[in-house]
Amino acid sequence: MPASRSFVDLHAHSSASFDSLIDPRKMVERAVSLGLTHLAITDHERIDAAQRARELAPAGFQVIVGEEIRSTDGDLIGLFVDEAVPPGLSAAETAAAIHAQGGLVGLPHPFDGFRSSGGSKAGEGRERLEALAAMVDYVETHNARAYRDANPLAGAFAARHELPGVASSDAHSLMELGIASTVLPGSFSTPDGLLALLPEATLMTGRATYYVRLWTPVAKIIQRLRGNRRIRPALDVPPGRAS
Repeated sequence: MPASRSFVDLHAHSSASFDSLIDPRKMVERAVSLGLTHLAITDHERIDAAQRARELAPAGFQVIVGEEIRSTDGDLIGLFVDEAVPPGLSAAETAAAIHAQGGLVGLPHPFDGFRSSGGSKAGEGRERLEALAAMVDYVETHNARAYRDANPLAGAFAARHELPGVASSDAHSLMELGIASTVLPGSFSTPDGLLALLPEATLMTGRATYYVRLWTPVAKIIQRLRGNRRIRPALDVPPGRAS
């Protein structure tokens, strides 16, 4: 039995995202209460709320500053980033920008036809997805919000390319946080430490209910009224405080 284990959720959104209303402080409190040891806050095209949440983390708990970035080839996740990577770059450029900061590149919710997740089951989209395998450090093989057979296909994709898989909540509400997570046989605080543990991960594969997911379109409407819309290529981060 290892001396310590890590309980991590590597994909969650705060109110800095255009489609979530979660206060970053409450995210940290909720994650700690659930027994998580690490939480990656991966807002769309922003890292400011994650950076603030990192300062709020109590001893023994780590907030990983992350970002979900829409490349021209689909969404990618950057973990352990210090500067936000802008949307609209190619997947190769996006991955290179994350790696240049010493971060890790994740492929979120591949094969989910309802989201820009890097590819599709066949045709040109499948070719783009296959090309992404050489650029990423891990694959989200279980996303608590993924539809139909997206997760099994993601697992097969990761196995075929010998990439480690993770389970993540993709939380957009406090009720979803930690509903899917990854258990690692040791502790870590750095990108290299996480990467070394991922091949031995145990996946906790919970799912968000459709009722809970109904909060997302409501959040989008509220955020739009607040002026917090999705950041598009060549646009700056919108002003204002993401509470």
